[in-house]
Amino acid sequence: MTKIFVGNLSYSTRDEDLRTAFAQYGEVADAVVITDRETQRSRGFGFVEMPDAEAAKTAINSLNGHDLGGRNVTVSEARPRENREGGRGAGPRTGGAGRGGFGGGRNW
Repeated sequence: MTKIFVGNLSYSTRDEDLRTAFAQYGEVADAVVITDRETQRSRGFGFVEMPDAEAAKTAINSLNGHDLGGRNVTVSEARPRENREGGRGAGPRTGGAGRGGFGGGRNW
């Protein structure tokens, strides 16, 4: 299974639009536009999974820089997600980070 990153998507692009664009190159196992948790609005990128590696490679080469929904999309093989410890802010014992931005200072 090859996972493909698709960036610079129009905010009006939906899952089915991605599926349709990639289906012309082979079977699409999954296609999803990533949305913001709070607003449910597109974040401007998505992922497509294709079972056939050669078809995925052809789709990447054909669609990268191509117009999709009025925008030239960036298409590449997805890289593994980096480990982002602590999420927002920093973890414990990192000075002032994660304490409202007031710096380390004394703890009275």
